[in-house]
Amino acid sequence: MRLINKIPHPLSVLMVVIILAALATWLVPAGKFYTLTYSAPNFVLNKNGTEVQLPVTQKTLDSLHISAPVAAFTNGTIRKPVSVPGSYHRLPGNSQGVVSVIEAPIKGIYDTIDIILFVLLIGGFIQVFNATGALEAGLKSLSATMRGREGWLIIIITFLLTFGGASYGMAEEAFAFYPVLVPLFLAAGYDLLVPVAVIFGGTQLGTLSSFSNPFSTIIASNACGISWTDGLNGRLLMFVLSSAIYITYVFRYAQKVRNNPSASLVYRFDGAVQSPFPAFSEQGGGSPLTSRTILLLIVFFLAFATMITGVVVWHWWLLEMSAVFLVAAVLIAILQRMGQKDFIETFIKGAEGLLSVAFIIGAARGVTAILDGGNISDTIVYEASQLVSGMPSGVFMVMMLVLYCLFTIFISSSSGMAVVTMPIMGGLAAAAHVPGREIVNSYLFGMGIMGFITPTGLLLPSLALVGISLKSWWKFVWPLMAILLIVCAVFLVIGVRL
Repeated sequence: MRLINKIPHPLSVLMVVIILAALATWLVPAGKFYTLTYSAPNFVLNKNGTEVQLPVTQKTLDSLHISAPVAAFTNGTIRKPVSVPGSYHRLPGNSQGVVSVIEAPIKGIYDTIDIILFVLLIGGFIQVFNATGALEAGLKSLSATMRGREGWLIIIITFLLTFGGASYGMAEEAFAFYPVLVPLFLAAGYDLLVPVAVIFGGTQLGTLSSFSNPFSTIIASNACGISWTDGLNGRLLMFVLSSAIYITYVFRYAQKVRNNPSASLVYRFDGAVQSPFPAFSEQGGGSPLTSRTILLLIVFFLAFATMITGVVVWHWWLLEMSAVFLVAAVLIAILQRMGQKDFIETFIKGAEGLLSVAFIIGAARGVTAILDGGNISDTIVYEASQLVSGMPSGVFMVMMLVLYCLFTIFISSSSGMAVVTMPIMGGLAAAAHVPGREIVNSYLFGMGIMGFITPTGLLLPSLALVGISLKSWWKFVWPLMAILLIVCAVFLVIGVRL
């Protein structure tokens, strides 16, 4: 218990990061690039708050040295402001003080309210479903069926989540899988680190090996002025290679913990952490499921299937996904003949259980609010671009990988990173005799590797969901990050010579 009390809460960690970001605004010169956005029927060039309307033509983009095609803006692929190459300029300092630090997590909550509501609605949905007893019955049945073959669950589920991240950008929606997989993995003899490695780690690895992710690969390729299919075969190869490395790493750790519980990093650093999700006893696991339980389970899994289909096919996002779980919760309550008062109280109780996660998500975005308020994000990108210009192609690519690892600490959004950096770094590619596809790859690899530990992404909310510390995760993941860094660096050096 003493050890647990000494481990900083994720919100404490994020507040320290916010303070450090505020201090950086006093040390790093302020500056910005001009930005271009599409607002039908015109382009809008933002020059320090002054907006200039420009015609929506390729000639306009060429005059601004933006390589992206017009269609990338008009069809909605690029929605965020794009940095204009060569437009960086210094601004008067806007150092962030005590008031800005206090307001930062609140601004972060404003900016992430859609994600926060999604998480709270998932909490309510899971609580309502748990109240039916169907989840426990289903997990007992699955555990009995997979007894002796639990390792295959790790392999299959990790691969599917990695595929989801690499193909369509699965990220926040993976929060919904924790209440299902945590009890299942604990019943199989694993520790709480395993579900985080499978769910968060699997989707994060998908960022590194994205081959068709519209929020990273496609946006970055368009911003760089190349087709997203340029380099597709190489990214598919990286998907297979990185998935094999990651799944093997997670599987070996899980089996080690199962064979020797004292080898658990959670046990070593956090002590006897209690699962926040209802555990179940395997006793009676072989009993057949009732027809009502089967119907409830069908509704439960249809909710996930509908969410995934909606994102991939109908381009849904958090509003529609949240609505799916709200409707599913109501349907489950009807099938269970739950009174309206019991339903509402149960639903709210489930949302309350994830309030700490909601605050962590908002606080993480508060770091970005500080950096943007101090106008130093663009300065960091500009100075980095000056550092790598003129280097030999192989050295240039390794440095790009390192820089994107560093950028990810400040900009955790894959789409945000793409539109801020790709027009600038893509412009350096020709001078360094580097294919544009490798610039995109360096961005994917850097964000994918550093995303495993950056506090401004989804890591801290994921750890908070299961109740383990950043130290346990760090001890688990740093050897893997070192392996992936070497593999990615070699991949990039080979890529520029093909």
